[in-house]
Amino acid sequence: MILSILAGKTSYRFGVPTLIFFLLVGILAGSEGFGGIYFDDPKLAQIIGIIALNFILFSGGLDTSWPTVKPVLWKGIALSSAGVLITAVSAGAFLYFISDFSWIEALLVGAIISSTDAAAVFSILRSKSIALKKGLRPLLELESGSNDPMAYFLTIAFTGLLLAPDQNWTSLLPFFVQQILIGAVAGLGMGVISKYFINRIRLDFEGLYPVLAVGQMFLVFSLTDFIGGNGFLAVYLCAVYLGNQELIHKKTIMKFFDGMAWLMQIIMFLTLGLLVFPSMIFPIMGLGLILSLFLIFIARPVGVMLSLLPFKMAVKEKAYVSWVGLKGAVPIVFATYPLLAGVGSAELIFNLVFFVSVTSLLIQGPTLIKVSKLLGVSIPPERKIPHPVDKFLRERTQTKMIRLLLAPDCDRVGKSIVELGFPNDAVIAMIKRDGVYIAPTGYTVLEPLDELIVLVDDEDAIQEVLKCLKTQNFEMRD
Repeated sequence: MILSILAGKTSYRFGVPTLIFFLLVGILAGSEGFGGIYFDDPKLAQIIGIIALNFILFSGGLDTSWPTVKPVLWKGIALSSAGVLITAVSAGAFLYFISDFSWIEALLVGAIISSTDAAAVFSILRSKSIALKKGLRPLLELESGSNDPMAYFLTIAFTGLLLAPDQNWTSLLPFFVQQILIGAVAGLGMGVISKYFINRIRLDFEGLYPVLAVGQMFLVFSLTDFIGGNGFLAVYLCAVYLGNQELIHKKTIMKFFDGMAWLMQIIMFLTLGLLVFPSMIFPIMGLGLILSLFLIFIARPVGVMLSLLPFKMAVKEKAYVSWVGLKGAVPIVFATYPLLAGVGSAELIFNLVFFVSVTSLLIQGPTLIKVSKLLGVSIPPERKIPHPVDKFLRERTQTKMIRLLLAPDCDRVGKSIVELGFPNDAVIAMIKRDGVYIAPTGYTVLEPLDELIVLVDDEDAIQEVLKCLKTQNFEMRD
């Protein structure tokens, strides 16, 4: 983990996606690398991948703002359904004509590599703070968070057809409808129940609320999967709902899941790096490179252009959506399904998918900012910085805000915030100093005439704050 984080920090400076270094550390630690760790357990890798995807999708859902997603909702649905299907069929057909794969095997590969990887998109867009015009960013995040169900369905369907060639293709449609409908209803329904439970349970320790959310996340996935729905879709929709509601200790929960999402990305990529044997990748590099280039420059753009045809959208914007069709760990995790099912060509498929995913990260990941500027879809830096108070208020559930002015002779001047003994149910959100808002930390030292913007829960908390700061010079706003 430490090596992965240090490698990721170095890679960020050179514009290389952090995730690729997590994968590289795993490969180097494997049996054919310096670590010499032998790992050949696709089942365990799949379980780890599924657990990791739960955290990544849940974290991404919590950070998804409904007001920004609502205008692009139908575009996102079109991309995550029709777009994935068209991409899968296009890539599969191409692979069939250039290789010895059968039709179903080729379509299976196309299905596995058809979706945009949520971990890759969330981590790259958010870590690099890329600002895009006209709702492109929420569209990309919505697509990456919601298109796994279609890729999962196609992967399971084509794997089943390989194992049972006499199966009727039309029987797959009811299975797909069942997966999506049950997944959507279960996800939103469990989101409503989870909100009620979190706000009513009144736990004694703030640190238990993220733990409760983890339990609810796993319950949503497992229950949905048990009743025949798509667990990935349910987890994402549940998190989107919760992320747009008022929750007790919401900021704590969101911070926890942000850290857990990064931890799970590291664990998932390390595991998949250990699972692959580099000596088996070299023989398929030529085929993999051709397929990857076709996927990036033809299959993905065709899928995007056709699925967004009913919507009014500039060609440059569609081109950028096409370019952000990043692959990552999700296709590699999905490639373990044929392995575990006993498909004859599963090992070749796994290695091919691994190479395509790595190629996508290396080609598309480092160029996201440059391509956005080239296509004219990025926003200048000075226009994307939100007001600090507005940003902080969006993260809080408190309903009262007070402004306090520190007199020059106040004995609290010169003390750091951590020395104040501030009440637990209040927080200094911002300090206005010399006309500039600053975000304080525990070590921020108060200065004369500082204007403190404090968020509180109730009237009792206000009195505690006034007592702590030894002042009555305040203004209250709801």
